[in-house]
Amino acid sequence: MSIDSRELRDAFGQFATGVCVVTATAEDGRTFGMTINSFSSVSLSPALLMWSIQNNSAQTADWLSVEYFGVNVLAADQQEISNYFASKGERSVPEAFHAVGEQGVPMINQAKAQFVCRVKEHLPGGDHTIIIGEILAANTPRSAAAPLMFYAGKYRQLAD
Repeated sequence: MSIDSRELRDAFGQFATGVCVVTATAEDGRTFGMTINSFSSVSLSPALLMWSIQNNSAQTADWLSVEYFGVNVLAADQQEISNYFASKGERSVPEAFHAVGEQGVPMINQAKAQFVCRVKEHLPGGDHTIIIGEILAANTPRSAAAPLMFYAGKYRQLAD
């Protein structure tokens, strides 16, 4: 059975997601990050999470070479940060956006939640690579803030 790719994208778009920025530091000291909505918890014990990257992304090689990374769950007032890291090409992490966390991982200031992870495994996933991270640290700097949401191709707000 053949599936139309546009119809598939539209169907996936019916699932509302939070918006995250993953961040890391390369071996040469460069910081980089990208906006994702492919984030999910995997396990509480052991503490694991996952996200995926498109195999033909300009950043794939960088992501597959790091040992540590951060996941920053964005708050509703951080759409500008999401847009910055969602644009094409490599995106360094501006000092105005981050502080250095555990293991030298740049973390987004004032994120709703933050996770510092060690790469546990890379798994093939069709045209993506799934990255499993062992969670080394987790915190919720702004747990009361509304989340940045993405639904049907647009940022959205949660209604009370």
